[in-house]
Amino acid sequence: MAIDGGGLETTRQVQVRFVTKLKPPYKAPPTSISIPANLARFGLSALLNNLLQAGNADWEAEPFDFLIDGELVRMSLEEFLLAKGISAEKILEIEYIKAIVPKREEEPSMHDDWVSSVDGSNDGYILTGCYDGFGRIWRTGGICTHVLDGHSGPVTSVCILKPKEESVKDQIVATASKDKALRLWKFVVEDSFDQPKNVRAFKILRGHTAAVQSIAAASSGEMVCSGSWDCTINLWNTNTFQIEGNMVSLKKRKKNAENVELQSEGEALSTLVGHTQCVSSVIWPRRETIYSASWDHSIRRWDVETGKDNLSMSCGKVISCLDIGGESSTLVAAGGSDPIIRIWDPRRPGTLSPIFQFSSHNSWISSCKWHRKSCFHLVSASYDGKVMLWDLRTAWPLSVIDSHKDKVFCADWWKNDAVISGGADSKLCISSGISVQ
Repeated sequence: MAIDGGGLETTRQVQVRFVTKLKPPYKAPPTSISIPANLARFGLSALLNNLLQAGNADWEAEPFDFLIDGELVRMSLEEFLLAKGISAEKILEIEYIKAIVPKREEEPSMHDDWVSSVDGSNDGYILTGCYDGFGRIWRTGGICTHVLDGHSGPVTSVCILKPKEESVKDQIVATASKDKALRLWKFVVEDSFDQPKNVRAFKILRGHTAAVQSIAAASSGEMVCSGSWDCTINLWNTNTFQIEGNMVSLKKRKKNAENVELQSEGEALSTLVGHTQCVSSVIWPRRETIYSASWDHSIRRWDVETGKDNLSMSCGKVISCLDIGGESSTLVAAGGSDPIIRIWDPRRPGTLSPIFQFSSHNSWISSCKWHRKSCFHLVSASYDGKVMLWDLRTAWPLSVIDSHKDKVFCADWWKNDAVISGGADSKLCISSGISVQ
């Protein structure tokens, strides 16, 4: 079977066979066909949709991506084969996957000031932090169920603590602020109100001497760590039942002569010292290990038990965001004051140079997050106003989300098929329908 390129001149042809791991009805005929060598991604996608429609009259066209020898094709087949030194004389096997592009833009959720941080790690709700001093719980776009009221300065970072048991209804979340404190909050996610319910923190964590910039929870949810402009990382106990040791009763609010809430204060269990400038991002991927990034241009890996750093990497730039994921959940992705996302593999001996660099943004990188179920995909946000989706198998972004009209400060994945982001336009934006295999 031959497909004519339709040009005035005879186009060079290549023999290809389309293969996929996708289930029916995404299976194309396994026979080889002859196609123009000048076809690139969009031409290949149109051709594949025609093949699928020929075998299924009800087929609705959708975008695809294509891999040759495990690398995404981002140029014409002819250029790709030449660049990779692949012979065009043999039958070329092309794997196709669903394109990683958002299919829907949800209604943006408006805040009263800059949206500084988001956490989408719970499928049931989204947690946001805002420069108006409040944290907020969103059931979906436009529906705010709870307002976290208590900080006296802008909220700079938020995180959701994983409950010990999936059956636990009470959700615990943490927020950090320029007021130098962290706060822990408890709410029931099933609550439904005509108006958002105000929630008061049940525990305040004090100990930093400057604004807290980033927080992260241990996988058990029993502890959180925080990075601050005072150059330190503090470790805190979040145990809601502990009433001795590092907890001090602050006050009881009375209503009709009954105690309705107990608020307590916690002190840091330990402090990690080593950075020389602001600790801008912290991640706690495993019980025994914390990673941190700093304005001192370094990324450090800490042993929680000893409190010592056992690895330090530098890129010569201010680092503002950090995440751990990818293959075996060991790759370090980071971004900062230049428009480059860098990825390191700490397992590689003898070198601490990045193994990948992505440079399609044109301003400060404010956020980068690995997809929780894919070792290839991550999302980034930038002061250039764009959110980008990436795949390690190509140097170009898979998709550019242009929902914001100002700087984007934060981004995360939600429900594994949506990207959430917030920024200086005071919006929480949700882009959904993203097929990540």
